[in-house]
Amino acid sequence: MSTNSKRRYQLAAPLSNQVDRACCGTRREWLWEMGAGFTGVALASMLSQDGFFIRQAGASESEPITSTSPQNLAKRVAKAKHVIFLFMYGGPSQMDLFDYKPELQKRDGQTVDMEIRRRSMQPSKLLASRREFKQHGESGLWCSDALPLLSQHMDKLAVVKSLYADSFAHGSAMIQMNTGRIIQGYPAMGSWLSYGLGNENENLPGYVVMLDQRGGPISGAANWSSGFMPAEWQGTVFRSNGQPILNLATPPRMTAGMQRDLISTANELNAQHLATRAGYSELQARIASYELAFQLQTTAPEALDLTAETAATHELYGLNEKPTSHPLSVGAAPFGRQCLIARRLIERGVRFVQIYHGGGHQQQNWDAHNGVEENLAIHCPEIDRPIAGLLTDLEQRGLLDETLVVWGGEFGRQPVSQGDHGGRDHNPKGFTYWLAGGGVRGGTSYGETDELGHEATVDRHHIRDLHATLLHLVGLDHNLLTYFYGGLEHKATGVFDAEVIHGICLDS
Repeated sequence: MSTNSKRRYQLAAPLSNQVDRACCGTRREWLWEMGAGFTGVALASMLSQDGFFIRQAGASESEPITSTSPQNLAKRVAKAKHVIFLFMYGGPSQMDLFDYKPELQKRDGQTVDMEIRRRSMQPSKLLASRREFKQHGESGLWCSDALPLLSQHMDKLAVVKSLYADSFAHGSAMIQMNTGRIIQGYPAMGSWLSYGLGNENENLPGYVVMLDQRGGPISGAANWSSGFMPAEWQGTVFRSNGQPILNLATPPRMTAGMQRDLISTANELNAQHLATRAGYSELQARIASYELAFQLQTTAPEALDLTAETAATHELYGLNEKPTSHPLSVGAAPFGRQCLIARRLIERGVRFVQIYHGGGHQQQNWDAHNGVEENLAIHCPEIDRPIAGLLTDLEQRGLLDETLVVWGGEFGRQPVSQGDHGGRDHNPKGFTYWLAGGGVRGGTSYGETDELGHEATVDRHHIRDLHATLLHLVGLDHNLLTYFYGGLEHKATGVFDAEVIHGICLDS
């Protein structure tokens, strides 16, 4: 375990002790941060009377607060220790996969007025799903024939059908799904989780990202950025083929000893520079990154080496499957390799692994403007066996109880037809996510959209509630986990109230 995960914390230190141990170091600096001079003292007194400091936390007396120290850790033991987030870039169609709508099926072709984009009401024709739906398992959860293998695992899933978000545009919607905000500059959920729990393996990043071979998401690295947090909490992009991390290989003629000496010397100089600049987190993160990069030269290739896996495991994840006949399909093998690598990474202590499926534009991802049936035919076979294999493998190895698996995209799709090819447009007003594994109540259908699948109506939850739930399932309280920046105590769920979706949690 790293020092981060071993730190001891206590709640609500007295105000005088907080002043002594504040990140800025001295009372004078603290007063300046609070508003300067005696005005700051008065402000602090009023805030204290109002309970502002009740939720503040200080490190134990033996260890001062640093800018990289989580202010509050888990106050309860949680089953989930790791998260695998399967992100379907483009926005999968909920009414063709998990959200069965009999009324939509009956009214196929009828014209309705519907909000297609923000404040844009348009007459549109309803488009029934062309997929066949059945209920599966003891729970009787619905799943379409687009995912025949995953449908065998419905008793493991908690399917949340009533999520909503704020943006109709891919870029901002993806950033909001990953960071809780629709603008760049805030930490991703993987950063919050790694920051809150600390790393289990000092030789691997706590937060790993893998992208589709067809391209990354439109809003790029902002989706796995650590924002205003130190760089050590940002996502590290791994490649599933070739060199795992670009620019990591040792230069020609440089021995391990020479490289070790170079890094040690650079770190010594950086440490001297840092000694006169307390709280300069960027330099601390750079020192840590040099050490991590040195270790990754051996640990990353080993973690990504699938030759150690059995032929049966390769088959389970679809690594031997050929692409379908559709020219845009890459088959199950690429995503299957990434899912298998994700299992290997969480076995080695990585906290948060996010895999993006879909790249490029429109039919190369889940953005079904040009035909939802063609889109499903391309992408469902690419993920069906790998995800079913991942859930089976985690369960067989006893890892599912401690691993939270999350599936979904930046939004859903509309129940009306777009264009001449039966496409579906973006829809953030009502869409589906499912969760499985650590702490999740499997076989649960939670919430509802309206009878056509357009808007969340029953047990509606903003995506900030999904984020609060993810943190809850790994033992972190979204109201207590904060990071001080720019004069504010920031939370992963922002300034609005957020609610844990207790209906899908075993401990509720």
